[in-house]
Amino acid sequence: MTSASELRSGKTHRDENFPVASWIIHPRHRALILAYYNFVRTADDIADHATLEDGEKLRLLDLLEAELLGNGDTQPEAVNLRRALAERSMPPRHALDVLIAFRMDVTKLRYENWDEVIHYCRYSAMPVGRFMLDVHGESTSTWAASDALCAGLQINNHLQDCGKDFRQLNRVYLPRDALAASGASVEELGAERSSAPLLQCLHALAVRTEALLDESKSLSAGVRDIRLGCEISVIQAFADRIVQMLKVRDPLSERVHLNPLELLGHSLGGIASELGRRATGRRPVSKPAAGA
Repeated sequence: MTSASELRSGKTHRDENFPVASWIIHPRHRALILAYYNFVRTADDIADHATLEDGEKLRLLDLLEAELLGNGDTQPEAVNLRRALAERSMPPRHALDVLIAFRMDVTKLRYENWDEVIHYCRYSAMPVGRFMLDVHGESTSTWAASDALCAGLQINNHLQDCGKDFRQLNRVYLPRDALAASGASVEELGAERSSAPLLQCLHALAVRTEALLDESKSLSAGVRDIRLGCEISVIQAFADRIVQMLKVRDPLSERVHLNPLELLGHSLGGIASELGRRATGRRPVSKPAAGA
């Protein structure tokens, strides 16, 4: 039997657009967070695998779910997460949710409108934030702001990788109605640079994503754990900077990722901002989220 581990892309938590179980997070939480990350990364790599047939992808995703729920011990990522969750008496709900998104990645290649993209984010991204909040014992009242941040991060990633997703996977997360409204076509994503209509569509979607990220600015103030608050502030800083690039650059031909120096600068800035805010009792400032 093929192990899902053998199908990993080689991408690790250090390759993400946001920190995963970084030194900011208390050490007591890192093993569980990394177990969750490895499970999610493995499932994601299965769904994105270039040569696996769709039926085999779905079989492996089902196998990961079965073993996460205790039915078998052949898939290390599922077994490790199951045991780590059991040690904390936590249910597997947030891991089961992301499997729904990865099955969608196998079976759904196009999205009709913004609402369909947000529905995808409900399973691909929002469970990750909710999991982190649950690990830290935070209130579910923080979920709405967390959902907005995670959806914003996910759509940032969709915009950054829109060309690669189309060329390598024939998968397009840009809503059909947004493309049509700008007069752009899906096929233009295969070009070396965006046409004027496609660039208009991409920039409009970035503006809409910025509104989502504005909704999430209350999150760091809503959590009690200071380390988690700092981590959230860093992630928010990354997301805000990336969306600013996406509003003016062409992801088909220009860099829309943070380089190591920018990552360090925004990390330090995010931590300093959160520590200063907590010291003075200031609330985060959000712009109105019209159009989100």
